[in-house]
Amino acid sequence: MAYALQQLINGLTLGAVYGLIAIGYTMVYGIIGMINFAHGDIFMVSAFIAVTAFTLLAAFDITSLPLAITAVLIVAIFFTSAYGWAVERMAYRPLRGSTRLAPLISAIGMSIFLQNMVQLTQGARVKPIPPVIEGGIVLWTTPDFTVQIAWTQILIILVTVVLMVAFTWLITQTSFGRQQRACEQDSTMTALLGINVDRTISLTFMLGAALAAVAGVMVTVYYGVVDFYIGFVAGIKAFTAAVLGGIGSLPGAMLGGLLIGLIESFWAAYLSAEYKDVATFAILILVLMFRPSGLLGRPEVEKV
Repeated sequence: MAYALQQLINGLTLGAVYGLIAIGYTMVYGIIGMINFAHGDIFMVSAFIAVTAFTLLAAFDITSLPLAITAVLIVAIFFTSAYGWAVERMAYRPLRGSTRLAPLISAIGMSIFLQNMVQLTQGARVKPIPPVIEGGIVLWTTPDFTVQIAWTQILIILVTVVLMVAFTWLITQTSFGRQQRACEQDSTMTALLGINVDRTISLTFMLGAALAAVAGVMVTVYYGVVDFYIGFVAGIKAFTAAVLGGIGSLPGAMLGGLLIGLIESFWAAYLSAEYKDVATFAILILVLMFRPSGLLGRPEVEKV
């Protein structure tokens, strides 16, 4: 029982990271109907930015933990949002009126470019940092096992909950959220009503990149090591989470992320760690067989 509780904590932490990245996928899909396949590499870039920022803070002997994490988050969000804007401006906007295949290929090209850019500028080796947050809370002690939740896990879960609430409020209660939903339904009519569609889409890309930046900082703090390949793996898992929960649904993206995190954690703990990805995608296939729109997704109805 204690071991299962520990895996539950680990799975929720991992799922929270997947959920943050998945929200970026689902926001972009919701407004332009396309998948941003460079989103996982935006997450990877933010992790490298976090490593660089933590290294510079250590060089200047800034030891205040709240100040350091806040500063790194601000720097990562700023630069990663700029990357998100650049992806939309170069890979999507010029091809918005073309066939759906062209922006897809362009996004994959941008993903490859970001991977190779980081590999050439930062090197192919992993980039470790010293532990930023150590320790945790012991929840349960048995003769054979001790259940502990680390401070980093608490931080990740709290940040995820706060951001989920904030983005739900942003989409459902603010003027920008109404503009975004209007662009999703009919961008031509939205433009005729005086809304700047290009700016709304660019801001959506930037917000998705900002969430990826937060996820990148959290992963850097949690694992303490990054490499140029983590964007591909995390991007595929987060995209799977978005599809599992229902692409276009913010709660669905978070639910999908949590489910994938729990599946990976329990499968690796009780069965075989080598086949955890197989289990994840097998469950995705089973869910889509019975619910093609995902767990919380709504089937699209075309009006004639």
